Amino acid sequence: MPLPSAVPRRELHHRAIDCRGYEREDGLYDIEARITDQRHHAIRRRDGRIAPAGTIVHDMWLRLTVDADLVIHAVAASTDAAPFGACGGGAAAMQRLVGLRIGGGFTRRTRELLGGALGCTHLLELLGPAATTAIQSLVHLRYATPEALDAAGRPTKIDSCLAYAADGELVRQLWPEHHAGAT
Repeated sequence: MPLPSAVPRRELHHRAIDCRGYEREDGLYDIEARITDQRHHAIRRRDGRIAPAGTIVHDMWLRLTVDADLVIHAVAASTDAAPFGACGGGAAAMQRLVGLRIGGGFTRRTRELLGGALGCTHLLELLGPAATTAIQSLVHLRYATPEALDAAGRPTKIDSCLAYAADGELVRQLWPEHHAGAT
């Protein structure tokens, strides 16, 4: 269902994030993500130059090469457009991700490695959608293996999001013995 109608308005900015997952011939997987920001009005940059309407102010790419366990083996990043010359240095900082596993604690760890002056805000932000794309791209592997369980034998998926709430319908259907209403 689309959003309800909006009042008349004028577009100021367009951010686009595009993510894709690929299976490689060598048994690894590439997750590619791109972020673009486009201004729909002229802006005065901090250095005084005028960027005309339609200017792409950010155009950044990221590729994570992962294995079936979502461990990052390689990172490639590039900055094709950015407001400052120093922004290109953010791509090199992404190498700190090699060896990290996409899973619980991933966002916290990436912020420790790349947050603030350690990396590029936009590439760091792109990691969230890239990580989700990696998980979705390899879902066929997860479905082929037994459900992950915690120490008590409860599926770790329970309470991981609204759909898997312990008192929800999905948990009642999939794991009735772990449903919050079970006796």
